[in-house]
Amino acid sequence: MSVKTRFAPSPTGLLHIGNARTALIGWLFARAEGGRFLLRLDDTDAERSKPELAEAIERDLAWLGLDWDEKARQSERWPAYEAGIEALKRSGRLYPCYETPEELNLMRKSLLARGLPPIYTREALSLSEARRAELEAEGRRAHWRFKLDHSPIEWTDLVRGPVRFEGADLSDPVVIRGDGQPLYHLCSVIDDADFAITHVVRAEDHVANTAAHIQMFQALGRPVPGFAHTPLLADTDGKGLSKRLGSLSLETLRAEGYEPMALVSLLARLGTSDPVEPFGEIGPLVASFGFDRFARATPRFDAEALDRLNARIVHQMPFEAARPRLEEAGLAGIDAAFWNAVRANLETLGDVAHWWRVAQGPVEPRLLDAGFAAQAADLLPPEPWDGETWQAWVAQVKAATGRKGKNLFMPLRAALTGEEKGPELAALLPLIGRARAEARLRGRTA
Repeated sequence: MSVKTRFAPSPTGLLHIGNARTALIGWLFARAEGGRFLLRLDDTDAERSKPELAEAIERDLAWLGLDWDEKARQSERWPAYEAGIEALKRSGRLYPCYETPEELNLMRKSLLARGLPPIYTREALSLSEARRAELEAEGRRAHWRFKLDHSPIEWTDLVRGPVRFEGADLSDPVVIRGDGQPLYHLCSVIDDADFAITHVVRAEDHVANTAAHIQMFQALGRPVPGFAHTPLLADTDGKGLSKRLGSLSLETLRAEGYEPMALVSLLARLGTSDPVEPFGEIGPLVASFGFDRFARATPRFDAEALDRLNARIVHQMPFEAARPRLEEAGLAGIDAAFWNAVRANLETLGDVAHWWRVAQGPVEPRLLDAGFAAQAADLLPPEPWDGETWQAWVAQVKAATGRKGKNLFMPLRAALTGEEKGPELAALLPLIGRARAEARLRGRTA
């Protein structure tokens, strides 16, 4: 059986790190197995679903390097849902209910007060036709529930291992609203069946839903797929993701200059037995993927770890990979020599613009000792300059002034770059050039 997975976001908001991880894991599994990947936009909520958000989702997935073999929209599949609904009604697996939200809330409170689980009591099944007609005459519109079999529901989860629910311990899920709108549960099952999804990969907060979904597949006479429920991400304190991290969108990360492979490298390995390390391309992550590497413990998302991974990926990036993006950013003048000189000091690729300004000017020099800087300016050698110029010049300045260590190097760096730290000046000095270097050492902006 060829593996086929899906990612099914709702275009009601931007992708954040949590659902990006779900998409990535499902995609890695499909690609590792030589299978297919479906992007399904769950856009049945006409009020909240936006075309621009659907476009943003596709843009974010492409940024991560996740392609798809098929794409579907739930808003285009109403006939399939109607056919499934009618089949379930005919078989008696859907039944109408008329309780208001307030009545359901009172029912839950009453059950809890009696020490009973807050499970729907199926009172609607005892309604006579006459009573249903009365309720509808009052203006009540029925919502529909799926009638669960009160029997064991079992499956072997690719992450959690053997899972078992008792049907009697679950509430019959509402699958159609009072306005006739089919809800997530039923639409998702029908879609997964129609698109021949072999494995549903999603977060562990769907485990109880899966128990009901399995019976829906069976009631429709469709094959039940395999399931993999991954633990939800937590922050470094072991709690649910903080407000910032929980809402951290891929669009924000991209705008802040993160490398997509930094996020992919981190999310692909979180919660697994494999070490988190920087990858410049996604192929090795596909080759090493396996659900047997996933643990049930809650993985912790560390924003600082993402920063470190991002910096390491930039530090390893060859100039040929960086060049087209530098050109897009209006930095076409940067060559391999400059990139190699500064990349070890970058946290994001966008930081290169700062060091380009340092090299090309104008820079406001910081004169920690104006007299010493002027002496150093007098000793600047003639051009051309190369990678040996810095050491030769510094040796002359040291001999002439008697300075050494920080007292020698810090004033020179501050005057030449306006910064306390940065790239090796042996590489940066030839890029600054003699004219700018002399002007800065004499306290002039250049």
